[in-house]
Amino acid sequence: MQALNSYGPLVGRVFIGLLFLLAGLGKLGGVEGFTQYLTSGGLPAFLAWPAILFEVAVGLLLIIGYKTRIVALATAAFCVVAAVLYHFNFADQMQAAMFLKNLAIAGGLLMFAIHGAGKLALDKA
Repeated sequence: MQALNSYGPLVGRVFIGLLFLLAGLGKLGGVEGFTQYLTSGGLPAFLAWPAILFEVAVGLLLIIGYKTRIVALATAAFCVVAAVLYHFNFADQMQAAMFLKNLAIAGGLLMFAIHGAGKLALDKA
């Protein structure tokens, strides 16, 4: 149980952080396409670069465990907004699954916002 308490939060942060880091880095190869997708949800095109930078930054910050509570809370909000704006079509089974995935990630992030990064994090240094 001690190992789970020590390493569990680190593994969880790395898993969730990698999701955002790789998503943000992946968008760098197709910023125009991402911008079109962003505007399809009603957001202005100028938010494409801030969204990409946000994903990269929160991914890295979660992985290293720096300012974890506030980063997790902001990222949870990001997930809920993305779910509502881009995955709210429950007639499409894939979109419904993506909506629920975003909510599940937000739930995991809320746990970090409440309980912190764990022992193996820069927050503890």
